[in-house]
Amino acid sequence: MIETWPGHGLENERGEKVMPWDYSEKVLQLFRDAMAAKAGTHMGSIDDPDGIGSHGSLSCGDALEFAFKVDATEPDPRRQKIVQARYRTFGCTSAIASSEALCALIEEKGLTPIQALKITNADIVDYLDGLPAQKLHCSVMGAEALQAAVADWAHKRNIPLSELGLDAIPTGEDEGRIVCRCFNLTEPFIRRKVKELNLKTIADITNAIKAGGACTACHHEPGGLQDILDDTWGRSDSSQAATPAITDPQPMPQTSSSMTRTPFQLAREVDRVVESDIRPRLQHDGGDLEIVEIRGKKVFCRLTGGCQGCKGAPQTMRLVVEDALRAKVDAELEIVAI
Repeated sequence: MIETWPGHGLENERGEKVMPWDYSEKVLQLFRDAMAAKAGTHMGSIDDPDGIGSHGSLSCGDALEFAFKVDATEPDPRRQKIVQARYRTFGCTSAIASSEALCALIEEKGLTPIQALKITNADIVDYLDGLPAQKLHCSVMGAEALQAAVADWAHKRNIPLSELGLDAIPTGEDEGRIVCRCFNLTEPFIRRKVKELNLKTIADITNAIKAGGACTACHHEPGGLQDILDDTWGRSDSSQAATPAITDPQPMPQTSSSMTRTPFQLAREVDRVVESDIRPRLQHDGGDLEIVEIRGKKVFCRLTGGCQGCKGAPQTMRLVVEDALRAKVDAELEIVAI
């Protein structure tokens, strides 16, 4: 369902704000209720939580903090049910709806922290009646934040999760070599999620955890996403379904004619790269770009849609917009965000 929503989304030809994704009615309803702070919603913080954890990066605009309180009247901590769940998120419609779904699944079923660990991103997606493929990472973010919060709860109570027959909750072991520099995602984390979520292509990885969704440099570089897929599933398996390398338009040759192009020619080249390269990347996550004016070598532009006001907007402007225009139009261009 595509619907208009005041102050959120992209503008259509009538100047109305519209959601850039085909969300289910359940997603939209949870989002509306949370934004209106209706009774029964869960956006907010908890004073002195029994468990708190986070996942994501403020630098890329997607981050979730999840916290909960348990029933302290139960003396056995292993049997204490979660009585209050709350979240804070910097993210889009699907991030808010996924967080609401996570809290609702826990509270409605009266789960203990140990039982809550069995909630997967697939459970969150089912609760929402589905998510667009490009937004599956929001459900993964919720499941990861939940795991981190339960790990915090267990640590405070000296409960060894391994003795309870549960898989070790990944925390510190996700530290390691950065593979996706745009979203600060490490090799151990990517390898873990590839196995957990049965990710077989680069597109699968990007949809699930956002790795490779911005500059694409990590797709096929040594030790990058394709190498991780090949190492995990075997070259014959992953390479058959692997996403083809994205072939960027060739940089404009820096000849005397290109260096002396007219303002009209420069504007056309900028528009070409925006349409062929920059805009598809931004729209992949609900954003867009508006070129306001070009004065000499200065390109004045603004991010719109899901990128507007995002914590990661400066990084997006540098890694996606500036790098593309300098590489493919003119290395001396100065990008001015307004």
